[in-house]
Amino acid sequence: MPAFVVPVVLLGALLHASWNTIAKSGPKKFFNSVLICVGSAVISILLLPFVEPPAPESWPFIGVSVCLQIAYYSLIAAAYEAGDMSLAYPLMRGVSPLLVAVASGPLIGELLSLTGWLGVLLICTGVMAMAIDAGRRSLPNGKAIGYALLNAGVIASYTLVDGVGVRLSGSPLGYTMWDCILAAVPLGAYALWRHRGDLLRYARGREHLALVGGAATLGSYALALYAMTLAPVAMVAALRETSILFGAGLSYLVLKERVGWQRMTACAVLLCGVAAIRLA
Repeated sequence: MPAFVVPVVLLGALLHASWNTIAKSGPKKFFNSVLICVGSAVISILLLPFVEPPAPESWPFIGVSVCLQIAYYSLIAAAYEAGDMSLAYPLMRGVSPLLVAVASGPLIGELLSLTGWLGVLLICTGVMAMAIDAGRRSLPNGKAIGYALLNAGVIASYTLVDGVGVRLSGSPLGYTMWDCILAAVPLGAYALWRHRGDLLRYARGREHLALVGGAATLGSYALALYAMTLAPVAMVAALRETSILFGAGLSYLVLKERVGWQRMTACAVLLCGVAAIRLA
């Protein structure tokens, strides 16, 4: 893995944790997700004339990715409605890179080295330990856990699809922008159809949420997809889950959720995984 890929993915991880914190922060999690998704699409439309379009070979992958992204945004909202971000977020992000690592060999022909596997497993262990710690401090919530685990499968699926698609596209940024635009159309249309009055009232005064959250999600995934053109998909997927470190800090500072010594230990394990991936 080229040395500069690590800080690129870590910056994407910080942006990812930031927009998830925004999605969790308001009273209507589904509306927050819709606003963020639409915000990323608006920004993409404005920048699209200055970006090289993706190659035709990548469009089938964009189509599949859009369907998975819609499911992803919906499940994020459902998980955050049902339980704490400190429980749902680590579950979603901790299981998915392990699924990607297992599937990337037979599906896309990428086999990890022993050091790479060690890094992936350490990161997943650290993230899952944070989820277990959050579960001990929260009331049992089967719905939040179920939504989070289901979304982990969705995340793994679109990661593999986009990992192949972006390499065929020749334009990581163009691929990401079209993905954001096409995902926002059905999600926004559905939200307006079902909740038009409530959504429009909720959106008033929250334009900053859409723009900041939209920019964060666009930047986060553009950086991740760019990294996937330079390094194995499974390693990038695992490294990206360092977003949980930033998520833990943001959930403490912004959402006032407690962070104990167990979570700090889990963060240390996660950082060891980052070091292993850097050496792989």
